[in-house]
Amino acid sequence: MFFIVPLGVVGPWQIVIIALVIVLLFGGKKIPELMKGLGKGVKSFKDGMNEVESQISDIDKDLNSTAKTPDKIEKIDKK
Repeated sequence: MFFIVPLGVVGPWQIVIIALVIVLLFGGKKIPELMKGLGKGVKSFKDGMNEVESQISDIDKDLNSTAKTPDKIEKIDKK
């Protein structure tokens, strides 16, 4: 008999089976290389997110400082 497992539920035996399939497909030597690549990808993603957040912060500071400058502008008479 086959039991249908809901897609949202992954038990410990399913994780073990998935791990065994990955080991069989890629072998023991290839898995550390894959994990290293995955780690570099995650680090690159986090660095990109931090860069975007700092750019947004810089733009916000610029907008706040330019919002205060109209008080300093003097009217120039045309002659």
